[in-house]
Amino acid sequence: MSGGPALAAAPVPGLDEATARRRFVAVSFLFWLPIGMSLAPAVLLFTERGMGLAAVAGFFAAHSLTAAAMELPTGGFSDVIGRRAVLATAGLLNLTALTLLGLGTDAWVFILGMALMGSARALSSGPAEAWYVDAVHAAAGPDADVRTGLARGSSAVSVALALGTLLGGALPWLIGLGPGAWLTDVTSGLVLPLSVPALLGAAVEVVFVLHVLRALLEPPRPKATLRTVLGGVPAAIADGLRLGARDALIRRVLLTASATGAALAALELLTPGRAAALTGAAESGAVLFAALAFAGFACAALGSQLAPAAARLTGSSERAVLAGLGSAAAGLTLLGITAATSSATDTLATATAAAGYGLVYLGLGIAGPNENDLLHRRVDSSGRATALSVQSLALQLCGAGAGLVAGVLPLGPLPWLLAAAVLLGGALLWVRRAAPQPPENARLDRDTLPPALQETRPHA
Repeated sequence: MSGGPALAAAPVPGLDEATARRRFVAVSFLFWLPIGMSLAPAVLLFTERGMGLAAVAGFFAAHSLTAAAMELPTGGFSDVIGRRAVLATAGLLNLTALTLLGLGTDAWVFILGMALMGSARALSSGPAEAWYVDAVHAAAGPDADVRTGLARGSSAVSVALALGTLLGGALPWLIGLGPGAWLTDVTSGLVLPLSVPALLGAAVEVVFVLHVLRALLEPPRPKATLRTVLGGVPAAIADGLRLGARDALIRRVLLTASATGAALAALELLTPGRAAALTGAAESGAVLFAALAFAGFACAALGSQLAPAAARLTGSSERAVLAGLGSAAAGLTLLGITAATSSATDTLATATAAAGYGLVYLGLGIAGPNENDLLHRRVDSSGRATALSVQSLALQLCGAGAGLVAGVLPLGPLPWLLAAAVLLGGALLWVRRAAPQPPENARLDRDTLPPALQETRPHA
């Protein structure tokens, strides 16, 4: 790196910190609400359409693999052509995907829908947050506090998923009590009660796209041509990967994301079966799991709201990450200790497990915004979305691997305690504070990039 000048986002007239924060929160909520609505009844919808469990697993694999494969390219794409265009594209892809899932009857349609949703997930993993940080830095300078906005955005995601899960689970049941049979008959079986959450989610995506186009104002960028995109995106990806390799603090963020992905994979894989074992039946276990998911997302939202206060109380974002991840590891340990108990009559063990479940999400909610606050202080506008994509990729890939491992381990305390140990390892990375690094050494340097990418970078 030559140590050239760091890039800064140009200010947008009339866009102050408070306005940017409100728009970021709204975008975060609107993007995740339809996903929560559609995924809650997804498995039941697929099986109602005649798909076996192996096929259903393939549909979700299509989503995960597509999201992982596109994570870095789409992050670089956002850094080249702009946040608003990429987010609007993500919304349109989700709209198409949810329509296919709601109306589809064949396996290939479901695979296509899940792959499109995975593509939208990859497209959305960094642009909104990158837009928010860019807007705040442009309005108030690079030292402005973005932690509060990141915390509120994370809370909005958790609230959207919580409400979406409840709505997606309740709507088919309510419609089945009323006009369910009429709806199926009048559409010749094309629309089932289980289809309604996905189709309603598609309608929400229309609102999301319109809001993105209206609210996420950006400074003018040079017109993106095929040459600049093809030349700029790979350069942004390569520079983002190099940034993670040479910056100790960013390495900690990426390793922490990996540990978080492993913990969440074990939690999401093991909890449904444990709920069914507790209630004694799959149907009642599904209801219990839906309630637990809602409570978990609510705890994550609370944790995100507490993230700025945690940083103030502990003295830094790094210490807040340590406290949050340590709390989450303690929650997983409680789940492991109580894993041998599956009887609903053991009230103490059940209450302890429920408390552990909530503590995991509360701790992760505290840690997330503080991790990203540290990340954004190390990168500038030119590579912000790419850095977030690298972080998301680490979480997804390690989560996929951990899920496979947890799936072959014997049921009982072992998989829970292994997940707790991994997350505790991630927490211990933050025991020592990272050495400060000059901004010009950590940020993407426009002068070292190829001309195709330089043409697409915004000037200060």
